[in-house]
Amino acid sequence: MIITKKSLPRRTFLRGAGAALALPLLDAMIPSMTAVAQTPASPSRLRRLGFVYMPMGCDISRWTPTSDNLLDDLTPILRPLAPVREHVTAITNLELQNAYPGTHATSNASFLSAAKAKRTESTDYYLGTTVDQIAAQQIGGETQLPSLEMAMDLLSVVGQCDNGYACVYQNNLSWSSPTTPLPAEAHPRIVFETLFGEGGSAAERTAALRRRASLLDSLSEEIARLQKTLGPQDRRTVDHYLQSIREVERRIQKAESDTKENPLPDLDRPVGVPAAYADHARLMFDLQLLALQGDITRVITFQLARETSNRTYSEIGITEPHHPLTHHGNDPEKIAKVAKINEFHVSLFAEFLAKLQATPEASGTLLDHSLYLYGSGMGNPNVHDHTNLPILVAGGAAGNMRGGRHIRFDKPTPLANLHLTLLNKVGVQRDSFGDSQGRMDELFEPLDV
Repeated sequence: MIITKKSLPRRTFLRGAGAALALPLLDAMIPSMTAVAQTPASPSRLRRLGFVYMPMGCDISRWTPTSDNLLDDLTPILRPLAPVREHVTAITNLELQNAYPGTHATSNASFLSAAKAKRTESTDYYLGTTVDQIAAQQIGGETQLPSLEMAMDLLSVVGQCDNGYACVYQNNLSWSSPTTPLPAEAHPRIVFETLFGEGGSAAERTAALRRRASLLDSLSEEIARLQKTLGPQDRRTVDHYLQSIREVERRIQKAESDTKENPLPDLDRPVGVPAAYADHARLMFDLQLLALQGDITRVITFQLARETSNRTYSEIGITEPHHPLTHHGNDPEKIAKVAKINEFHVSLFAEFLAKLQATPEASGTLLDHSLYLYGSGMGNPNVHDHTNLPILVAGGAAGNMRGGRHIRFDKPTPLANLHLTLLNKVGVQRDSFGDSQGRMDELFEPLDV
């Protein structure tokens, strides 16, 4: 006879006034005397796939690792990865042939589709289903949200689009079909309420928000009841998770308060966008962590900025707009400023990876059970090329990936090969994707030293 303990369902929610709180993976959700493959701790259920887009390429000379094997001597742009280097692999000599004729719109559009965007400025746009959405169709069915699309730029302040191409190519990373772009959300409050709210109209959401000072306030009784049923380790896990949620909500509330006198244009929902880019980006990354930890979604895309962004980065001493700097004409001073922006973006991603690594889950960490691709659809922005793309892969793929490496291909290799490989590793079996020519299995081979 097999004796099992009473287990808590993985899809357990705590519900309050306008709130629905998903829980992280707990020991109480894993029945004893049960094969791991049949529990919520199964590697097949601990597969997450994320994509972070860095706009307008980079200074490749300050990006490319010097070693062809180990990621041991980090270049200036990659230096912030030092604390998590063992979980990161840099890949050199990848290309996006379908991004040509070489525009900002096609860089963004082809990055996750590996497809050629139809040249049009009208509504008859056509691209291809992106890799994140193919993953979402298979691994997103068990979660509250099949996928989550996030960005740093508000649609109202995007600016102009490339001549000859509809703005959707430049503004949207994710496409659920060749004719269906998925808009990304840049408002932290809206993302937060998407993750933890119970929906309803704008008026209903606003009323629920006013009834409570915090999401967790409406759940206090439910939380107390739950904690009485959990063991010490699970109580600590839940406490840490709740503290993280409260801290994220506090930061959103502060941003809303700071912008109250000069509200951003949004007539439908509460908003709160921190004034500093880094504060906004960290908040969006922390929302991703909460979404993955609560298994609210397993597929995420995130634009650090849109192509042709004229954002300035005064917090790191860059007062010139980003886009004009990338057309540097080989001016050393301008190139150095572009590299500084690149390093800044990488540092924010590195911070996020460190937080994933510090979040325990099952027999490992949240980073062990995630795969993130970081990079750009453009190589050298000065000439708008799509070769030698800056690409990083981070995470563990449920224990199957070895990091701390630099993989340099001898000849230009389709980025689609990497997309196909990542799909396979999260359980989406396909023979091809986009213009792929094969798989990149060496990414997951043990390092032979």
